[in-house]
Amino acid sequence: MVITGAGVGIMEAGHLGAGPEMSIGLNILLPFEQSANTVMTGNDKLMTMRYFFTRKLMFIKESHAIVLFPGGFGTHDEGFEALTLIQTGKSHLIPIVMVDQPGGTYWKDWEEFTVNELLGNQLISPADVHLYHITESVDHAVEVVTRFYQNYHSYRYVNHYLMIRLLKPLHPAAIEKLNLEFQDILVDGEIVPAEADPLEASDPELMHLPRLKLHFDRKQHGRLRMLFDEINNSPTL
Repeated sequence: MVITGAGVGIMEAGHLGAGPEMSIGLNILLPFEQSANTVMTGNDKLMTMRYFFTRKLMFIKESHAIVLFPGGFGTHDEGFEALTLIQTGKSHLIPIVMVDQPGGTYWKDWEEFTVNELLGNQLISPADVHLYHITESVDHAVEVVTRFYQNYHSYRYVNHYLMIRLLKPLHPAAIEKLNLEFQDILVDGEIVPAEADPLEASDPELMHLPRLKLHFDRKQHGRLRMLFDEINNSPTL
C-alpha cells in the first residue's frame, strides 16, 4: 500500500499508481492550498489531520519505507523527522530514499550540505549518511526498498538484547564475518544465531523465524543499517 499526504502532484501520482484500494491518505487541515486528490476524495482510507505532528507520527508508524521527492518546507520537515527518529533509535530502521529527477540537483545539493556542514562539523556520525539513499532512478529506488527486506524481516529488543528476525538463517561463516566487521557496535559478547525468546510471544506469527541476537549499544544506528545491508548480502543456509 501507498501512504501520502493525499494532495496533488507526486502524492496523487502515488495514489494513481497504487489505486484506491491500496491507497491511504493523510490530509492536513489548512486554511489554504491543501485538498484531497481525486483518488482519495470519498475514500474511506482518507484521514484529515489538524496537526502536522500527528500526521508525521502516522507516516512513521505505518510505513515500511519512505520515499522523498523534491518539495518545500514540509518535505524537509518530514524527512528530517524520519532521519532524527531513526538516528536516535526512537523509530525502527526503515529505508529512506530520496529521488531526484534525472539530471536534477535537489537532493545532491542537500547531500552536499549534509556532508560539508553536518558531517564536516562533526554534528552527525560518519555512518549516519547510510541512513538515506539518493538516486535519480525510480527502478533503483524500488530496488533499495526491496533489497532492505531481502532477508532481514524485523527486530525488537528483549531485555538488553536486540533480536534481528530473518527470513533465512545465515551461514556460520557469514555470522563470523559480521562479528569481525561490527564488533564496534556491541556492548559485549558476539552476534550469535538464536531462536525466539519467550518474551516475544506477543508476536506469535513471527516465532518461527530465525534470529540473530546481539547486545547492541543503541547508539550507532547508521552502523546498524550497515549491518542490515551486510545481512541481506550474506549467504544463507
